Amino acid sequence: MKLQIAVDVNDEEKVLEIADEVHDIVDIFEVGTPAIIKYGVQLVKKIKERYPEMIILADTKIMDGGSIECRDACEMGADIVTVLAVSDNATVKEVIHEAHEQGKQVLVDLMCIQDISSRSRELMNLGADYICVHTGVDQQQGGRTPLRDLMELVGAIDPSRAAVAGGVRMDTVDRYKALRPGIIVAGGGLYNAEDIRTAAKEMKEVIR
Repeated sequence: MKLQIAVDVNDEEKVLEIADEVHDIVDIFEVGTPAIIKYGVQLVKKIKERYPEMIILADTKIMDGGSIECRDACEMGADIVTVLAVSDNATVKEVIHEAHEQGKQVLVDLMCIQDISSRSRELMNLGADYICVHTGVDQQQGGRTPLRDLMELVGAIDPSRAAVAGGVRMDTVDRYKALRPGIIVAGGGLYNAEDIRTAAKEMKEVIR
């Protein structure tokens, strides 16, 4: 299993500070949507120049204009880009084609998808590299977690191609680890810790 840190803050210096702390610990460093909206994919380039060996996911959440938006992110150094599963298949295919042409990967975000099994199998047939069940921040306010969604996902596709995001913390990570997804994504549970580096090391050790 890989550990991905989702850095969902909109302060460039904070994003860079977190990268400094965890670049040699996490498997994937996610530049979150808030920072991408505020600073653009140029921020991905800055991080890639600082840590060229670090795998960077740009959480672009592409919904349309698949080819051009994916190309921009990849050219700035993103190794993985995201597209929303609610997008039309034409958009998903454009993103996958463009990313694969550049030797990059695509994670499809299932946020707000009701039929996880059916849609995830369809997305795998389109060539997606990873499929992620994702309980958004606003959904988490109501007490929802992605655990049941992950159960459904790993029953539909190869678990090594599954990812889970949304409220994963040290006190809950074992529940997700038990389902053996390929990627476990943790955000505030890591970067809001008093000692980010230690928190990342501890979670990485747990999911080994």
